[in-house]
Amino acid sequence: MKRTHVAGVALLAVLASGPAHAPAVEALGTSFAAVSLAVADAASNAETARAFERQSYERDIEAMQTYRPGYAFWRDVFTVSNGRIAFGSALDGRLLATFPVKGDWARGAYWEKSSVADLLAGRPLPGGLTAFAELLAGRRLEGAQTERREEAVRLLERATGPVLYHETRGSFAAKGVERYGDFLAEWGSIFERFGVPAEIGLAQGLIESGLRGRVRSAAQAIGFCQWLPRNWARLQQLSPVVIEAYNQTTQVPYCAAHLTVLATKYGSLIPALSEHHAGGVNVGRTIINGQFAGGDDIRERYFLGAELTLLMRQTRLPGYREVVGGYGPRSFRYAEMIFGNTSTVVERQAAIPQEQIFAMRSNSPIPLEAITHRTGLSVDEVRRFNPALIERVPAGANLYLPFHVEDFGDDAAFWHRPLDPEYSTVLGEFLRLDEQYAVEDWNDGSVLETLRAFEARFRANGTEEGTIMATVIGYVIENLADGSPKEILTEFRRSKSALHLLEQGIRVREALLPAAADASGWARRNALLTMANLGRR
Repeated sequence: MKRTHVAGVALLAVLASGPAHAPAVEALGTSFAAVSLAVADAASNAETARAFERQSYERDIEAMQTYRPGYAFWRDVFTVSNGRIAFGSALDGRLLATFPVKGDWARGAYWEKSSVADLLAGRPLPGGLTAFAELLAGRRLEGAQTERREEAVRLLERATGPVLYHETRGSFAAKGVERYGDFLAEWGSIFERFGVPAEIGLAQGLIESGLRGRVRSAAQAIGFCQWLPRNWARLQQLSPVVIEAYNQTTQVPYCAAHLTVLATKYGSLIPALSEHHAGGVNVGRTIINGQFAGGDDIRERYFLGAELTLLMRQTRLPGYREVVGGYGPRSFRYAEMIFGNTSTVVERQAAIPQEQIFAMRSNSPIPLEAITHRTGLSVDEVRRFNPALIERVPAGANLYLPFHVEDFGDDAAFWHRPLDPEYSTVLGEFLRLDEQYAVEDWNDGSVLETLRAFEARFRANGTEEGTIMATVIGYVIENLADGSPKEILTEFRRSKSALHLLEQGIRVREALLPAAADASGWARRNALLTMANLGRR
C-alpha cells in the first residue's frame, strides 16, 4: 500500500536524524497509528465484503440444490470428450451412462460403474442392461436421434428416477485447460478483487470460451465472457487505458466487474448469469413471469419464471413469443452449467502447477522481437500469455509475462498488491445496493443517480480496480439510460394479452408438470422440460 510505504520511509528518516523530540515522536506515533488503522480497516472491509459475497453465493447454491438438484450433471457434459450423449440423474447430477452420438449404442455404450451398481441393486432395469442393446434395434439412425435419446430416458428413469441428457462438450474445454490451466489461480484472484467467487468466474470462462481469449462465437462474440466487438469498443471509449480484448488477463477484470454489477442488480448470481447470456429484457420478462407464477424472493421468482417461460416455449401456446421473447433452453440451463462446473475448475487448478502472471504497461509500443530478446521466451510462450499479440503491444496496453521486466513499463498487476482500503470500502457499499433497490428500480432507471455517484467514487479512487469498475458502471448506465428496456418491460407488465397467456401457461403447467414439494419434485419437472416431446408425455 502506498500509505504504508510512505509511513515506513518517514519512520526511517526520523530514526536516522538522531534523537527525536517528544512532539515529533508523538506526531509520528499518531501518523503510524493512523496508517495501521487504515490497513486494519482495509482488511476488515475486505473481509466484510467477502463474507457478504459468500453469504449470497451460499444462498444461490441452496436455491440451485432445491430448484435444479441435478445441476452437477453439467460437469460431465463439459469433461467427457465430444461425440457422446451423456445421461445423468436429475436428482443429484451423477453420470449414469454415455452413448455415441452416431453409431452402435450396444457396442459404444459406457456405463458409469457406481451408477450401474445402483441400477442393478434393488430396482433392476427392466430387461437388464441388454435393453439398451435392443434400443431401436434395426432402425436407421437418420431422423430418429431424438426418439432414440428419449426412449433411453424412459428406460433409465424406471430405475433411477428423472433423467437429464445432453451432447458432451469436453473436447472444447480440454484444449483451453491444457494450454491455459496454469493461469487459473491468477485469474481467480482477479475475479475475487471484484466480489465474484473465483470458481464462478472461472467456470463461466470455461463454458463460454474453453479459457481461450481468441475464441469467437457464430455471432463473433469474443473470449471469456463472449462480448461482441462493439461492446469492447464501447468499453474502450469509456476507459482511460488501452484494452486488448483478445487477452484473457485483460478480459477477466471487465467480465468480473460486469458480473458484479449484474449480481448487485439482482442480489444473486443466478439471474445475473442468465442476463449475461440472454439479455436484460429477456430475464426481466422471466422474473415478471416468476412473480405471476407465485415466486417470492428473487431466486424463486427467477426459477419459477424460467420454468414457466420455457414450458410455454416447449408447448408453443399460440402467441407465446410475447411472453417468452428470446429466452430459450440454453438460457434456462445457463446458470446450471456454470454452477455445475465450479468443481471442475477447482479440481483442474489443484491438479496443475500454477504460474504467476505479471503485467507491465508502457507508454511506447513494445515489438514482439524485443520481448523475446529481452526475456529469452519463445514466441509461442509470449503469445500464450498475450493471445492478442501479433507484432507489437500497443502503447498504453498491458504486456503479460511470467516475471516482471522493469524495462517494459510500470507494474499493472493489481492482483499482486494489497487491497486498497478506499476501494474495498466503496466496493462493499456497492455490493449492498440490492438492499436499497429492487430489480424493478434498475429496469425503470430509478437507480441511475446512485450508479453515477458510485461511478464517480470508483474513478476517484484511482486504483486499477476502481477504474475498471467505473468504466463498467458507466457502460451499464448507458444501457439503462437508453430507455428501451424500460419501455418494453413496462408495456409487458400492462399487457392484457400477456396476462392471458400467463394464465394459460399456469394451466398447462398444472396439467403437465408434477407437484414440486421438494427437490425430487423439481428434479422431475426439470427432466420433463428437457424432453422435446413434452406435450405427448
